[in-house]
Amino acid sequence: MSFKLIFQDKETRARCAVWQTAHGKVYTPAFFPVATQAAVKGLGPKELKEIGIQGLLVNAYHLFLRPGEKIIKQAGGLHKFMNFDKTIITDSGGYQIFSLNDLRTISDEGVKFKSHIDGSNFFLTAPDIIRIQLDLNSDVILPLDECTHYPVSEEYAHFALERTLKWAKISRQYFDRHKKGGNLFFGIVQGSTYPHLRKESVRGLKDIKVDGFAVGGLSIGEPSILRYEALTAAAEEIGKDYLIYFMGYGKPLDILEAVERGVDLFDCIVPTRFGRTGTAFTNKGKIVVRNAEFARDSAPLDADCPCYVCRNFSRAYLRHLINSREVLGIQLLTYHNIFWYKGFLSRIREAIKGGNFSKFKRDFKNNFIRQ
Repeated sequence: MSFKLIFQDKETRARCAVWQTAHGKVYTPAFFPVATQAAVKGLGPKELKEIGIQGLLVNAYHLFLRPGEKIIKQAGGLHKFMNFDKTIITDSGGYQIFSLNDLRTISDEGVKFKSHIDGSNFFLTAPDIIRIQLDLNSDVILPLDECTHYPVSEEYAHFALERTLKWAKISRQYFDRHKKGGNLFFGIVQGSTYPHLRKESVRGLKDIKVDGFAVGGLSIGEPSILRYEALTAAAEEIGKDYLIYFMGYGKPLDILEAVERGVDLFDCIVPTRFGRTGTAFTNKGKIVVRNAEFARDSAPLDADCPCYVCRNFSRAYLRHLINSREVLGIQLLTYHNIFWYKGFLSRIREAIKGGNFSKFKRDFKNNFIRQ
């Protein structure tokens, strides 16, 4: 497997690369829709292929609870289970487990938690998390990590970082003994908003020879200036030879800021969640199509968008579907949003290749109206 840098912006750390996994090439910067429970809400594999999606993020925690990793293994792994033949990353579920608060207990040995579905008790160690993902046979496997809340003291942030590195080392050893031909092992960079801790985390992960880096523990309520300082520190320490994946981060203006700092890959629930609530992305900002102002609007969502939805349906019709709670409305808006995101990242890549990323970023921000 390889990560090959193709273009490097002269003014910023923005870059284009080709990332090879067991299920094809991914051209970066790229966006992966979230398929938490092995499905993108509102879209099937046929639509994802039609749009040209390069990969997905799936959550191992949720699949462990339901239907169980053994069922998916018996089916031939996630790709066959989902009928999706592109790159799949499985999140370890660390963030979901740590978000359970009163339902979990952390120790150096692992995490004890109650299922959010039926209250069943579980205890998972770092190797257990890797075993589950190897049973799923995803392309990229992520180890258990401790995601701290914000704000957090520097002392505890360092403690959690060291625990995360310890788990990563144990996980890597298990991974190396049991991996299949095409699995990749990414390390998760922690350290909260402390730049020197982010650098320490990266150095520790390089020591265990990870295949790529996932940046976790950001975009959880911290001020943007602290987020970007931490992200910049991590990206500088990671360097040019590894893919940098910013976990759970994906609003358009935020993507531009992260790309400028060297991030290659994003995932986020924003385009699908916004679609379910009647909000569409366009080059001029978000449109809340469920609003009354669109009741008689015969225009497409975005006159500049060539997607199936914009070529065939009006804002008035889409508003009717959403307000009538028709499933078709959710499907159509989700289709458009995922298509728009795919196009947005494609335009970012072209801007970097053309040497005008800074101008693209500036022009996009001037035209994209926050609502």
